[in-house]
Amino acid sequence: MALTTGTQAPDFTLKTKTADGLEEVTLSANFGKKKTVLLFFPLAFSSVCMDELCAVDSSLSDYTNLNAAVYGISVDNPFAQEAMAEKGHLHFPLLSDFNKEVSQAYDLLYDEFIGYKGVAKRSACVIDENGLILHSESSDDPTILPDFDAIKKVLED
Repeated sequence: MALTTGTQAPDFTLKTKTADGLEEVTLSANFGKKKTVLLFFPLAFSSVCMDELCAVDSSLSDYTNLNAAVYGISVDNPFAQEAMAEKGHLHFPLLSDFNKEVSQAYDLLYDEFIGYKGVAKRSACVIDENGLILHSESSDDPTILPDFDAIKKVLED
């Protein structure tokens, strides 16, 4: 079960791959500045994941206007994520949780997913400027997308 609202979000530093090389992204770098939306997704290039992340990208200005940073997180390696971001023309970072530490800290790992152990569940967390979780949702059904209207509502408050 995902971490509950009102709890402190576990801090992390994960890698993202850009044209300039590997870069580190630290959650707490947003603290005191902006809210953060974490979108955990099972596997790069799967059709549902591509649809989800492309839809978020098409409304990225909504999140920016609400002073929120958006990150996609999966257990895929950063090179696969870079290829996915390029193919989907994504304009927000995809963070590699290859060691599965962040997904585990947020309690968002499948025990088994289509024969693989330790794949991130499709989930969303909204974290405020102080590092508290404002919204948390997760589904055992990978075809169920997060409630993006609810996420935006939380960001507005």
